[in-house]
Amino acid sequence: MRALGLEWAPLDVPLQRRLESFGILQFIISFLFLGVGCIVISLYVLLFTKYYWIILLYAAWYVYDYKTPEKGGRRVSFFRKMICWKYYRDYFPIKLVKTSELDPSKNYIVGYHPHGVMAIGAFLNFATDATNFCELFPGMKPVLLVLRGQFNFPFFREYFMTTGSCSCSGKSMEWHLTKEGCGNVLILVPGGARESLECNPDNFNLILKNRRGFIRMAIKHGANLVPSFSFGENRTFVQVKSEKGSFLHAFQHRLTKILGFGVPIFHGRGIFNYTFGLLPYRTSITTILGEPIEVKMNQNPTQEEVDELHSFYVKKLIDLFETHKSEQGILPDVHLNIV
Repeated sequence: MRALGLEWAPLDVPLQRRLESFGILQFIISFLFLGVGCIVISLYVLLFTKYYWIILLYAAWYVYDYKTPEKGGRRVSFFRKMICWKYYRDYFPIKLVKTSELDPSKNYIVGYHPHGVMAIGAFLNFATDATNFCELFPGMKPVLLVLRGQFNFPFFREYFMTTGSCSCSGKSMEWHLTKEGCGNVLILVPGGARESLECNPDNFNLILKNRRGFIRMAIKHGANLVPSFSFGENRTFVQVKSEKGSFLHAFQHRLTKILGFGVPIFHGRGIFNYTFGLLPYRTSITTILGEPIEVKMNQNPTQEEVDELHSFYVKKLIDLFETHKSEQGILPDVHLNIV
């Protein structure tokens, strides 16, 4: 049914579909609004209520606990297994595909590509148990690495850490690779904030050419590298295109540098319509983990060694994309563009 230029959802949508919409809706609300909402509520309680002492006590805890996201985090299995994540998974659906074994006696760094507007596939696959990572890879512990700023929001940081996610800082990566034993799988999105501005349906630009920090870290600690590609990640939203040289392009990239995270202007579908809103489109996401790249430890790698491994990693990522693109409905003349 169409009215006011919108395609409205029918009233008799099955309960299962409604629950799936709720599963992804709670993630979108948390991603966009919960952090800021926690700041606003904390300030209100502190300044305008008699319960200000709660915020003062929490502030003391916050200072004491500030470095936890860089020291292994605080994983809580119950939160990773909540039923809402399964509804989130089935909304698209999202699937994690294994192509090779991972050795529990080693550590790994997984490069997740592309970033997408909200890294929807990365969060579900590695910050929850909804796609059965731990069953596919027995003895391995996934750790999703995200911007340190995500853990600066009061109260929200506690909720986010329950998923096992940690800071993507060098200190955080070194902690996992030196103090958490073996079997750690660190998942990093190398494209970061800049790549989120490139995400649109059928866009295959990856911000990777000058991203070598994770390569150097892998060599320094002898962590094997694993390329991965998430087909469908860029189809979840439609982003307002900002052509290079335009005011919008310059403004977004300037803001990204200041804030440390991307500010894409995007839309998906609505809760009760299929045309416009904040919910992602129901498009399947298939995340394929490639074959591990053996990395020899060298605590003081030369730039030449870093560049050589980076080139090999990019080649393996391109090979992974080319091998699986046809089964994901991508035309033969479409290729990755490494920028």
